[in-house]
Amino acid sequence: MEHRDGQSSQGAFERRRYMNLVVQRARHPELRAYIHSAVSGLLPFIQKGLVERVAVIFFNTDNTPVERFMFKLVVNQSYGSKVEAADLEFSLRSFLVKLSVSEPLTRALSHDCRWKITAYFRSVPEAGISKDAGLWIPTDTNQWQQPPLITPIKSMSSELLSVQLYLEHAISDEPKT
Repeated sequence: MEHRDGQSSQGAFERRRYMNLVVQRARHPELRAYIHSAVSGLLPFIQKGLVERVAVIFFNTDNTPVERFMFKLVVNQSYGSKVEAADLEFSLRSFLVKLSVSEPLTRALSHDCRWKITAYFRSVPEAGISKDAGLWIPTDTNQWQQPPLITPIKSMSSELLSVQLYLEHAISDEPKT
């Protein structure tokens, strides 16, 4: 399932400090609101263990995926929604560090590329679970003809949460130079 499309543009992001790390933040308030809406809209589904993976997918002009950043999630349901921000901060920092140094693994994207945030649910969410359930729609994303090349970026596992971050590319693509 996917959230509404985001448009890519030159200079859409700027370097900012977050948790004493340099990260990329959207410059435009509407883009920041879109990202925040997508992420916060997924939170109730993640807490209930309904989300298997979350992807940030970049597309060419033919709406074919160029690359996907995949976050595979497993939430220990015995914790319920008792997830404290402080409990996850160290792990989040390690993911942010890895994301900032993963750029050499990515493909060169065209100026007119598009991207979207897509969630892969274990089952279709019911409208009663969250007021944001209606924002998520079945996806019609084109798929690659062959299994993608998978590049692991970061994994972490705790009693509460396990996350794997990896990058997917079509096998015929070459890394950017």
